[in-house]
Amino acid sequence: MHNYKELKVWQKSRALVKEVYDFLKQLNSDEKYGLVAQIKRCVISIPSNIAEGAGRETKKDFNRFLDITLGSAFELETQVILLFDLEMVDKTEFDRVNASIQEVQRMILGLKNSMR
Repeated sequence: MHNYKELKVWQKSRALVKEVYDFLKQLNSDEKYGLVAQIKRCVISIPSNIAEGAGRETKKDFNRFLDITLGSAFELETQVILLFDLEMVDKTEFDRVNASIQEVQRMILGLKNSMR
């Protein structure tokens, strides 16, 4: 069992939640119940699954939750790309948030690799 609060990837993914929520504030209210709601569920699942996996008994179980976490991170990236494709966010903000998402993805992969 890991102390998830000490994991840098958990800390960074918590910061990503705030960053994404702030990023979504620029969208008009018409989208609040569509893509925005899905993005919020997705970004929240990243630190949540890290914490849940860390509480499991075996590395194999933790690794399975990290797989789920990584999937959520790629889903989040796709959804943010869709916002950009739909011209709902500007390039500067998109690039900033996307870079943070990719950093978390790399950190998740790094943690997975360290558990081998």
